[in-house]
Amino acid sequence: MTDTMDALPEPPEGHVKVVYMGPVAPHWDFMSDFGDSGIIEQFRTRAEARLLLLPPHDPQFRRNRERINRDAERENLLIDWDLGYDEEDEESETDEG
Repeated sequence: MTDTMDALPEPPEGHVKVVYMGPVAPHWDFMSDFGDSGIIEQFRTRAEARLLLLPPHDPQFRRNRERINRDAERENLLIDWDLGYDEEDEESETDEG
């Protein structure tokens, strides 16, 4: 057998949903459907530190979001973002402008 057979993707370790709560701090809420509570809590602490006092329209948000996504990938966590608006609409507006 080859090494590629051994490299099958592992099932995710957990799931985290990051929800934008609005303009009044705290801006962010973290919810989890499944996964080890210790791993989820450590991830939440790191993500929360990157997002503290940072609304989604802040330019720093996109950079920090990508860092959080990479962190979730390293931890083998599924991550969803709920920013309270359709992100595809926002991207098409910035492409037009």
